[in-house]
Amino acid sequence: MRGQGIGFKGPAARGKRRYVEANHPAPHPNPLPASGERGTPTLQHLRDVRMTSAIVRLPQQQAEALARAYRRATAARRNRSLVGFVVLAVCIVAAGHYGEVDFVKFFSHIDNFTNYIGRLFFLDSGAFVFSDPAEWFWGITQKNKWLPLLGETLMIAYLGTLIGAIGAFAWSFLAAANLMRNPWLRVFAKRFLEICRAVPELVYAMVFVVAFGLGPLPGILALAIHSTGALGKLFAEVVENIDMKPVEGLRSTGASWLQTVRFAAVPQVLSNFASYTLLRFEINVREAGIMGFVGAGGIGQELLIDVRKFYYSDVSAVLLLIIATVVVIDLVTERIRHALIGAEARR
Repeated sequence: MRGQGIGFKGPAARGKRRYVEANHPAPHPNPLPASGERGTPTLQHLRDVRMTSAIVRLPQQQAEALARAYRRATAARRNRSLVGFVVLAVCIVAAGHYGEVDFVKFFSHIDNFTNYIGRLFFLDSGAFVFSDPAEWFWGITQKNKWLPLLGETLMIAYLGTLIGAIGAFAWSFLAAANLMRNPWLRVFAKRFLEICRAVPELVYAMVFVVAFGLGPLPGILALAIHSTGALGKLFAEVVENIDMKPVEGLRSTGASWLQTVRFAAVPQVLSNFASYTLLRFEINVREAGIMGFVGAGGIGQELLIDVRKFYYSDVSAVLLLIIATVVVIDLVTERIRHALIGAEARR
């Protein structure tokens, strides 16, 4: 029994030990991973071992060369950033020079600006505006003059956005490269949309005031034209990103271009079109607020009169009405747009 112990003593025990060692070799202290046959190292393991050995045995010269290359690359990136900042500073200075920006005059007259802002919060009697809200908003509480003008501003923005969205809907499919195969018609549609959005709304409004006279019509037409150009570009980009499989399927059946647009493209883009239209309506409400500066109707015309006649408290009251209206519209349209985007994502 002693020969069966751990020491393997005696001739019989030594023979048994040789038998065990021959048939059950001891495992390698650092075995290599096997691939296929047991004990065969993988190619990836051998590559890792060679790479590790190369890194460990990297000569001092090569290490210093790598360090110098890293420092050169870092210095080059730092120099490029410095050159970029210098160019930006030069451009700002040049723009200020050609724009006749006089910092001395700006800081010497800054008190006129702050004094004007301060006067907006005091009534003609000298009392603080919050001390008598009825007197501050006399245009609502006494004569009800401002709310109809504010409603007119909203109608100008609404009709301008609606007409512009309809025009953009029609032109966007003509300007989309994946649907319109006629290059001449596609280029014409894109240039038309660019012309519509290149001219500011106020310029269009001044032209239409000369043509049609004072009133809300020039503002509606100005917003409609500019919205057509702005929304047309956004709509065309949405159309160019649709899934083309339904389009190709309808084309293979012999469907016309209008049928392809109606049944393959429109269902994929309606939610995005509605989201962009609501966003444009928010912008047009702000734009319609200043259309009155050129006689295009709305509450902007009343604001211009108050500014020119130095009715400070009236200016602050009208501005507060416009800001509150824009904030409410932004919150409502934002919720609607998020709901539309969520519905599209769930589809």
